[in-house]
Amino acid sequence: MSITKEAELIGMKKVSEAVAYTLKEMRNFARPGMTTKQLDNYGAKILSDFGAKSAPYLTYGFPGWTCISVNNEFCHGIPSDNRTLQEGDLINIDVSAELEGFWSDNGGSFVLGEDIHLHQKLIEASKQILQKAIYSIKGGVRISDIGLLIETEAKKRGYKVIKNLTGHGIGRSLHEEPSNIANYKDRFNLTRFKKNSVVAIETFITTTSTFTETLNDGWTMVGNKGGFMAQHEHTIAVTDGKPIILTEMNEIWN
Repeated sequence: MSITKEAELIGMKKVSEAVAYTLKEMRNFARPGMTTKQLDNYGAKILSDFGAKSAPYLTYGFPGWTCISVNNEFCHGIPSDNRTLQEGDLINIDVSAELEGFWSDNGGSFVLGEDIHLHQKLIEASKQILQKAIYSIKGGVRISDIGLLIETEAKKRGYKVIKNLTGHGIGRSLHEEPSNIANYKDRFNLTRFKKNSVVAIETFITTTSTFTETLNDGWTMVGNKGGFMAQHEHTIAVTDGKPIILTEMNEIWN
């Protein structure tokens, strides 16, 4: 969406606060021995208290309030009573919601407890690259140039990017134009970021895979060559200068 009046910015800030706070609190609540369904139920309660509704459920009929992916699951993991979290797990939580007609999206990967499987370096790379990408965005910047930046920064650190997952426009629905904010230089994408537009910027930084495949459950995505992925995401409003990071409250950069 394009923000044209103050009421729209207020609406976007309100829903963004709901998803950002939910993500932060779910990350803090996660414990070894807990199921991903218990973690999702906790997030559902927070979103409900804000008056917000699950965006993946509203849009796609996703079987959960939030997406929770563990270890080799890259994204869109279904919360389950059969999935118990363990010390050292690489966890990705993606929280998106609708509130009073406005939609916002954010996500983050983290290690549960002690980093016994050495995932933290990958997570830090994803966080740093997202930060660099977001602060390079302003009105008039080519979307493909941000993709090039993300892939270049990943390669510098010895990592790859996923090419069939992208960031996207957001605001009045979960996925809007521009629909293809890729993590690599898409030379066919001549689109530029527009001032006052709202976009969800995501990193998909991996150890070995460059594409994702969907498991038989119809939702959960894994890498085509295995390995692990770290994802971090903010919803931002594009300006002529520094972007407004609407989901800053999630503290994924702390």
